[in-house]
Amino acid sequence: MDKPFAIMSSDARAVASYCHLAPGEQQLLESPQRPIVLLRRQEGAPIAQAVAPNNRYLGVMLPYTPLHHLLFSEEGNRPMGRWPLALVMTSGNRSEEPIAKDNGPALEQLAPLADYFLLHDRDIHVRCDDSVTRLFQGKEAIIRRSRGYAPFPVRLDFPLQEILACGGELKNTFCLTRDNYAFLSQHIGDLENLETLESFESNIEHFKRLFRIEPKIVAHDLHPDYLSTKYAQELASNHCTQGTGPEVRLIPVQHHHAHMASVMAESALNETVIGVSFDGTGYGTDGAIWGGEFLVGDYRGFHRAAHLKYVPLPGGTAAIKRPYRMALSHLFNALGPDAFGIHLPIWEQLEPPERTVLRRQIETGLGSPPTSSMGRLFDAVSSLLGIRQVINYEGQAAIELEMVAQEGLEESYEFAIEESGVKGHGLLIDPAPLFRVLIADIKAGVPAGVISARFHRGIAGMIATVCGIIRERYGLNKVVLSGGVFQNVYLLSQALRCLERAGFEAYVHHLVPANDGGISLGQALVANAVAEI
Repeated sequence: MDKPFAIMSSDARAVASYCHLAPGEQQLLESPQRPIVLLRRQEGAPIAQAVAPNNRYLGVMLPYTPLHHLLFSEEGNRPMGRWPLALVMTSGNRSEEPIAKDNGPALEQLAPLADYFLLHDRDIHVRCDDSVTRLFQGKEAIIRRSRGYAPFPVRLDFPLQEILACGGELKNTFCLTRDNYAFLSQHIGDLENLETLESFESNIEHFKRLFRIEPKIVAHDLHPDYLSTKYAQELASNHCTQGTGPEVRLIPVQHHHAHMASVMAESALNETVIGVSFDGTGYGTDGAIWGGEFLVGDYRGFHRAAHLKYVPLPGGTAAIKRPYRMALSHLFNALGPDAFGIHLPIWEQLEPPERTVLRRQIETGLGSPPTSSMGRLFDAVSSLLGIRQVINYEGQAAIELEMVAQEGLEESYEFAIEESGVKGHGLLIDPAPLFRVLIADIKAGVPAGVISARFHRGIAGMIATVCGIIRERYGLNKVVLSGGVFQNVYLLSQALRCLERAGFEAYVHHLVPANDGGISLGQALVANAVAEI
């Protein structure tokens, strides 16, 4: 398993012996919230590479319970000066399931994973994962908002109706609103099984009691198959059937519109802006899988001003797990049938049956929904560079591509930008020219770190160029950046530099995650505005 672990040390002095620690980062570590803070690993740090494979950063936290302090002290039966530099910490749950909070189920479920259990007679009533954060350009940028942060509300400049926003499927949170406050839940997890759904439902009821909110408006994602969507629909249906008070109004919210609105909410923006929403997956208004979007709009609505060109997602979700599938899809977009004859390790390692099926899927679109996903574009480049062909956790290919990017380079790849020719879809951003040059660089032996840097800088430059065209058309100068792709600090810093050079006012996430953990806030704000129309 390649997924990074968090580690805990006794104090900031110990952390500074293996990570670079700026004053602002130390303040985050020592804050009352005690989050996991992403810190740059020192060269030669005495921490096993297996803790965070292929990653320049370590997730570090300090003790936040008396038991944690005992683990690092003489009282924990460790001789003076012999306590560990760091301990690997992980939550008590099986993969894809919520944290085990009751002693009985914990003993049963975790027996194959743990050698010893320390139990207590004090029950856990509410699950709460550790929060994850980092310092970006001198300010906190939260990645997972949970223990220590939730349910502290996001305060708005205007009153909100009582609304429940159900969030998405991955990294789910929900949001309840009243007065000038948006109460964002702790991290729930990926809504992909019954156990997590039950945790989601029980936490909603807990928040409703805690904040005395009885929502008459329920917002949900456009995706018809998300469990959060089905929950919202069932909630409204049951309310109607039972006839308990006024009807519950359902308001669907497009995924990337919610991303855009979440940045606007925490940045106190209530006007028309340019929204750049880059992520892996979001259900589009046309039924395609969006993820490389430039939107123009406000809380009430949006239109699609530009997007990454559609390419097939061969095999659907199988392509997310196997980045080489997206590499072949993008190569076909750039080179046509010649893509299947190109001599690259990615193509030669495939077994003939899969090669045949993939070619048919890409050429015909069979079982391959169209996608404009920026996350899948990162996957394709990661695969072509030989960095990652199969992922073991979400975003792994893109993260490892970021980690190899060489700093200090100025060169970049180019995208083609043209009119889409489809009403309401604006500009079309085609990465085909980028792939043609990238393949030539691979064949010429250009190092992966240089190619990765050129790729990142090319995207940053493209963002500024497209926003410039949109500004000319609509007279807008404020840009908000959201979506999981913008957790990539190399890309985000380059994008902000390009936008600021072009004279834009750019806004990014600090209070809520850029990933899907923040979309419930955006859903709530959109639903509030739509309900008032």
